[in-house]
Amino acid sequence: MKILLVEDEKFLAAAILDFLRSEGHVCEWAADAATADEKIGLYEYDCALVDIMLPDGSGLDLVRKLKEIRSRAGIIIISAKNSLDDKVEGLDLGADDYLTKPFHLSELNARLNSLRRRRQFDGNPEIVFGRIKVLPEAKEVRVDESQVTLTRKEYDLLTFLLANPGRVLTKAAISEHLYGDDIDQVDRFDFLYSQMKNLRKKLTEYGCPDYIQTVYGVGYKLTA
Repeated sequence: MKILLVEDEKFLAAAILDFLRSEGHVCEWAADAATADEKIGLYEYDCALVDIMLPDGSGLDLVRKLKEIRSRAGIIIISAKNSLDDKVEGLDLGADDYLTKPFHLSELNARLNSLRRRRQFDGNPEIVFGRIKVLPEAKEVRVDESQVTLTRKEYDLLTFLLANPGRVLTKAAISEHLYGDDIDQVDRFDFLYSQMKNLRKKLTEYGCPDYIQTVYGVGYKLTA
């Protein structure tokens, strides 16, 4: 899951980033509204964690921006302000959830995973595509009844494809999702070719059809 954290408290941000990365998420950080606004305009995210009180503006304006550009990111507001008015305004603007500081990092991660299931997979506890079945809670992948062992990046790659069936995903978009925003500066995507090759090989070894279509010069598409 690719996450943008908008939080001006440096030590809190570091703790959140370290925890979420240890849970397998790809995380980017913006310490102010201006940086967040720039990132939102340039990159795609699965989720934005947005503090309301920022040194140069309100996080609610970022929520408005995400909705205006029709971002596919889920939005969780995080704030020390336990104000009903702020919570209602954020949710009315289109935020998906609201957490009041202080909160347990494990609760944040649980809400992120729940948000991902709701937004990307209609809340289903199982993701099924053809003969592939994914159990997100256990991070388990099966072809028919056989369990397939994937690396963390291979798993993230597969679920990103499953979340976008039939959609052509560029090599840059996939790479940013797996490795973060700075990867857009690379000239070659050999690392992505290797990940894709290994994923395809592991799935087909268990008799799975190759659902991953290469769109030459552009990227990949998951198609039955």
